[in-house]
Amino acid sequence: MKRWILAGSMLAVAMFGSVALAQTSAPTGTQTGAQPPVFTPVQRAAIVQIMREALQQDPSILRDAVNAMQADDSANSARASSEAIAQFHTELLASPAGAVAGNPNGSVTVVEFYDTRCTYCRKMLPEIDALLHSDHKVRWVYKDFPVLGPDSTIEAKALIASLRQNGYAKLQALFMKQGGTETEDNIATLANSVGLNGKKLIADMHDPAVSAAIDANLALGQHLNIDGTPAFVIGDTLLPGAVGLSDLTALVQAAEK
Repeated sequence: MKRWILAGSMLAVAMFGSVALAQTSAPTGTQTGAQPPVFTPVQRAAIVQIMREALQQDPSILRDAVNAMQADDSANSARASSEAIAQFHTELLASPAGAVAGNPNGSVTVVEFYDTRCTYCRKMLPEIDALLHSDHKVRWVYKDFPVLGPDSTIEAKALIASLRQNGYAKLQALFMKQGGTETEDNIATLANSVGLNGKKLIADMHDPAVSAAIDANLALGQHLNIDGTPAFVIGDTLLPGAVGLSDLTALVQAAEK
C-alpha cells in the first residue's frame, strides 16, 4: 500500500511539475522560471481532476511507476549487498571449526545467518542436508544470529560455548527441535544428554568472549542489512529468507564457476 501511495505521489509531482513548467514558460511578465509556481484553488482542482481521469483511463500508469521503483530498489539493494560482502569478506568466511558443516576445505562457502528458534530456519534443514550430501565442495558456515528474543540468545550463547567441547553440531540438532522457555538448567540437561559437560557449558556461556562473538555476528548482519532469518551469503550474493534446494544449488553452482 505504501508503494501505491508513493507512486501516486510521484505521479502528482510529475503532473504538478508539468503545470509549473507551463506557468514558468508563459510570458506573464511577473513570474520567472526561478520562482516557484503558485497554484490557485481552481488550478489545483483541475490538476487533481487530470490525475483522476488519467488513472481511470489508464491504471497501468500507477503499476508501471510501482514496477520501476521496485526494480530500482532491487538494483540498489543488490549493489549495496555486494559492496558490503566484499568489505566484510574475511569476517563472513571466518568461523570456528565446530560451527562449519559440509567440507571444511570446500571451494565454495555458504554463510547462513540463522536463529535456532526461527521456524523457517528449521524448515531449511532438509534442503541444507540435501545440498551438503550432493555437493561435497560446499563449506557451510553457521552464524548464530539470535533475533527472536531471550530464548534465542541463551541458545546462541550455549552453542558458542559448546565449541569448546566440540559439541556444536550435537547441541544445535537438539535446539532446532526444541520449544518452550529455555533455562540454564534445561540447557545443562540437554548438554549432558549428548555427552557434553553441562556444568562447564553453563560456566563458559558466561565468558564475555561468548557474548562478544554473538555481538560480532549481529553487527555483521547489520552491515549487510540482514533484518531476519534465515539469510544466506553465497559468493557475492545475499539471499534473504527460506528458499528451495534448487535456488541454493543454482547459486552454489554459479559461485563454483
